[in-house]
Amino acid sequence: MASFNKVILLGNLTRDPEVRYTPKGSAVCDLGIAVNRVYTTDSGERREEVTYVDVVLWARLAEIAGEYLKKGRPVFIEGRLQMDSWDDKQTGQKRTRLRVVGESMQLLGGRPGGAGAAEMTGENRQTSAPPKPSAPAAPDEDEIPF
Repeated sequence: MASFNKVILLGNLTRDPEVRYTPKGSAVCDLGIAVNRVYTTDSGERREEVTYVDVVLWARLAEIAGEYLKKGRPVFIEGRLQMDSWDDKQTGQKRTRLRVVGESMQLLGGRPGGAGAAEMTGENRQTSAPPKPSAPAAPDEDEIPF
């Protein structure tokens, strides 16, 4: 049986990121994202609905989110769905939660006090605006291929 688990979200943070560390030292960041959907009803009325999504980021991606993201900032997340289940200690009932495990993140809207967006994955970080190359020297007439 084939399966595919991919989530792409673009929304605004509902709270400041919460970064913590596992006993082995791996960074974990929990964030909440609000994703808006605007639509028009059959009667022509324009409506907006908001979906709140819990996201978890790991390792360097978690640290970057904790450093650069703040409540209200726009962010683009790519990841996968994960179902967590546990026994509630107070009621003894089985509990479940569906959340997104972020595998890459793109900061949007520019930095406060700076410009540009950055794209990050768990393995690397790339800026959307590569450094400008220095101007090449003028070629000699002998080097022109035509």
